[in-house]
Order: sequence, then structure tokens, then C-alpha cells
Amino acid sequence: MPAQPLEPHGLPDPRVLRSRAALEAALRELVTERELRQISVADLTKRAGVNRSTFYEHYVDVHDLAVAACTATYDQLVAVAPIPHGQLAPDGGPLPNPMPALFTHVAEHAPLYRALLCDEGSARMINHLLHRITLAARVSRGLPTETGATDPVSAFLAGAVLGTVIDWLRHDCPGTPEEIGAAIWPYALACAEV
Repeated sequence: MPAQPLEPHGLPDPRVLRSRAALEAALRELVTERELRQISVADLTKRAGVNRSTFYEHYVDVHDLAVAACTATYDQLVAVAPIPHGQLAPDGGPLPNPMPALFTHVAEHAPLYRALLCDEGSARMINHLLHRITLAARVSRGLPTETGATDPVSAFLAGAVLGTVIDWLRHDCPGTPEEIGAAIWPYALACAEV
């Protein structure tokens, strides 16, 4: 993604922010209407009310815009899906199960997640989200997050959570978030012991 121009006082140019916001909103609307691969730059610029050249000032392609447009939504997903570390909460009681909140969040944004993560979605989007969940797992496990560091347990947990989300979306979200969360929670806890 190209660098964002700054105003003399160091803040982002408001015109840039407006253009990006319009393009991101256009993408979020369009993915609820059709598959990501069917969305063109022309569709996006028309919906956003900006010129084609404006699109390319900010994004390389539609997938680059998709990553940017969904980062805030993905951050919400990561925030509601803390990866457990150990079997007990700091007060010595059992860890609360965050999985129902995660699946509630996914259900609330199901058209967006389905369009971006399922069969017609984007590998770039899946990799982006997998990376963010893995980093969140590393943080919750008290591990360093610098580039080049690896933790197979965090990667495994992130892949399991994301795989479950994708499978649930592919099957039109059967079962309640509470049921799905309760079903996978024991496995997440078992991995957290490692």
C-alpha cells in the first residue's frame, strides 16, 4: 500500500482519509452483493464516487483494498478471540471461554467473512488474518512478536480457530455461537497447556 501523505503538522491529509474511507466502505458493501473476484476497480470507484487514479494512489489492487478495508473488522475478531495460556485465570479460577464471543462476532459479520474467507475469497485475506491471530496468540502466551520469531503452538491454535470459523461459515453457521464455542474450547485449553 502506498505511503499516506501527511499534512505539514504531521497529520494525515483529510482528503486521503475520505478517499480511503469511501473505497473501503464501497468494498464492504459490494462483498455482501457478490464474490470478491467479481468486484472490479471500476465497480469500487463508481460506488465510492472517486476516480480510478485515486484508487491506484492508495491501493495496488482489489485484494490490497480488501486487506485494508477489513483490518478493523479483523482486529475486532482477534480482540474477541484471545488464545488461552494455561488452564487457570489470574484469580486461580477456570479461564472464561471467549469462543462464543468470537463466533457471535463472526455471525454478525457473516456476509463479509464468507465473501473474504470462503471458497471465492482471497488467500491474501486468509494469510493476513492468520498472521494477526498468530501474533495475538503469541502475545497472550507471553512470547516475543518480533519478525523471525516462531512458535508452533501459537500457529497451530490460530490455524485451528480460523479453520473452524471458515468451516462454520461454509456451512451457513449451524449451531449457536455458544454451542460451537463450547465444542472447541476444551481443545484450545489442551493446546494451551503446552
